[in-house]
Amino acid sequence: MTAPYWLNPYDREDFPDVNLALREPDGLLAIGGDLSVERLLAAYRRGIFPWYSGEQPILWWSPDPRSVLVPEKLRISRSLRKTLKKNTFRISLDEAFAEVIHGCAQPRTDEPGTWITDEMRQAYIRLHEAGHAHSVECWQDDKLVGGLYGVALGKLFFGESMFSRVSNASKVAFVYLTRQLQRWEFALIDCQIQSAHLDHFGAENIPRSVFIHTLEHYRTQPVHPGNWRLDTDLNERIIHTGGKMHE
Repeated sequence: MTAPYWLNPYDREDFPDVNLALREPDGLLAIGGDLSVERLLAAYRRGIFPWYSGEQPILWWSPDPRSVLVPEKLRISRSLRKTLKKNTFRISLDEAFAEVIHGCAQPRTDEPGTWITDEMRQAYIRLHEAGHAHSVECWQDDKLVGGLYGVALGKLFFGESMFSRVSNASKVAFVYLTRQLQRWEFALIDCQIQSAHLDHFGAENIPRSVFIHTLEHYRTQPVHPGNWRLDTDLNERIIHTGGKMHE
């Protein structure tokens, strides 16, 4: 039997080896299963993530190469540094997870529909309630104007989606997240698939084999427990430096 492999939704069998994933479409490994907390965690531990639209069954992916960002290599444009220094937004962690994923699920002007179905949204809310998924909120005048969410395992953060309702909101949220993860000595932010947007921040492609090796090393490192909070001095430092960090 060749990929994509069928996963029985009533049986919690493990995922097949990621090296068996298809080359075209790149990284498609398995179909089916469910979105339970246990299955999602098993997927992330193997370098696999779900991604599908509403009319499709659950599709599981592990692309090669993998887009990642090393927190210490974050690049911030001159214009974004100016925005950070203006202190236009208030940034928080894990204050409004459900609202953030709802914002990410809204259709974009350049993309018809959404891959964050109701089933997907509820699954990640359960993952958040279990302490594994986290959100970054960007507020302006007490209104949520942007943010992002993802999954943390050990010293790795798996970015899932972001949204903006005003210019630069999600970019500012991403800078704050990256600098906080740097403080916590996270090794990588998994960006999954290459995009020009994340490339501008310093994301790079690495072979899947290297990503899996890194994942196996850091996924069991001590985690930051419970709901996340920004370090008390981080906001002042980012405003003062425009996001530069010399720890």
